Amino acid sequence: MITSDPSRRRFLAGLGALGTAGLMSGCVTSTSSSGKGSSGGAVTLQSNLSAPQAKTAMEKLVAAYGRSGKHTASLNTVAAETFRTQLPTYLTSGNPPDVYTWYPGSVADAYASKNLLLDLGDVWRHSPDLAKYSDALKKLCTSRAGKKVFVPTSYYWWGMFYRKSNFAKWGVKEPKTWDDFLGVCDTLKSKGVAPIGNGMGGNTAWIGSGWFDYLDIRINGAAYHRDLLAGRHRFDDPEVRKVFDRWKEALPYFDPDGTAIPFQDATTKLLQGKTGMMLIGTFFADSAPKDALDDIDFFRFPVIDPKVPLAEEAPTDGYFASAHTHRRAPVEDFLAYLATAEAQEIYLKNSSGTALPTHPDAADSGTALVKKGRKLVEGAADVTQFFNRDSSDALQPSADNALTKFLDEPRQLSSVLTAWQRDAEKIWGK
Repeated sequence: MITSDPSRRRFLAGLGALGTAGLMSGCVTSTSSSGKGSSGGAVTLQSNLSAPQAKTAMEKLVAAYGRSGKHTASLNTVAAETFRTQLPTYLTSGNPPDVYTWYPGSVADAYASKNLLLDLGDVWRHSPDLAKYSDALKKLCTSRAGKKVFVPTSYYWWGMFYRKSNFAKWGVKEPKTWDDFLGVCDTLKSKGVAPIGNGMGGNTAWIGSGWFDYLDIRINGAAYHRDLLAGRHRFDDPEVRKVFDRWKEALPYFDPDGTAIPFQDATTKLLQGKTGMMLIGTFFADSAPKDALDDIDFFRFPVIDPKVPLAEEAPTDGYFASAHTHRRAPVEDFLAYLATAEAQEIYLKNSSGTALPTHPDAADSGTALVKKGRKLVEGAADVTQFFNRDSSDALQPSADNALTKFLDEPRQLSSVLTAWQRDAEKIWGK
């Protein structure tokens, strides 16, 4: 199974030049198309980017493609969690959507291994834009069978986000070590503020995996983490227990509503100053008012063991296509357009602008926050994607269940980890 296994230099070689970055919406009038393996009609794009700014950006992007004159596309936006659970159904249906927003690496490879994804070799071979992409990205978009199955368009980073004005008001500064972090939490709690926002309620239980990922890569390292998610270690191993021992130290500082509200509501609480900080990816900014973005900052997840190289979570986003599309030529044309600097800049301009484009010639938003995020990723010793991206979509529900149970009943950790390992073995087929 392909995982994002780049060291800092392999991931950023070529990426160092780098600048994601339901109801029917944004439909474009269809036109006929011709070419081998194609039929008429607009390319159907199934999108999980349902936050208001992201959805608007996708509508602008699809409209811009329609104005290109060659083909058109129609956009269907679906809530992210619904999208994830329905994706296997979409891909195996008799008349599937043509193109999908999703992830490269092991997730795409899992679908490609079932012959559900379109071979995009021609797109990669003939696109002058994709020829400029880094070797690390090319590898990430290649299945175990050696086929290109994905077109990447943006990446982003995870961090501990906060409002600068609130930190100033509360008299705290960005912590660097775990002990410093707990000290900041003590200060915030003494001021009547829930130090750590969460957002694992509703359909966003997966947010908790960010905590598991970061604690594991800070304690056991990125290589161990990827091996664990690939089934080469056990979730009830002593090394994993160390992760939860550290997590227990932070639990008294978590917002007590954190497992009852989705991350969008947790974002609102953070902006309102009801919580102090939140571990999350930059996608949360698409749920924040534009006028609040200048006041948002972040710090690196704290160092726990200085001997462990500092890895960061920097997921890549983009698109793959159904192997059963009836519009191959238009689909390939659309994907080639999405790989262009123009397309990526349109998306970034109309969204929160907190993602980074994968096209080396595409301009990012240039904000202080984005510059800091780029520096974080480029300075990382290693780069991981995210729990399901480094494992599989099928394994994510097992993490959601385990981590929610742990937060609700931390004293039941042994039984939680035993159950997690049992569930994972069923998915791995062990």
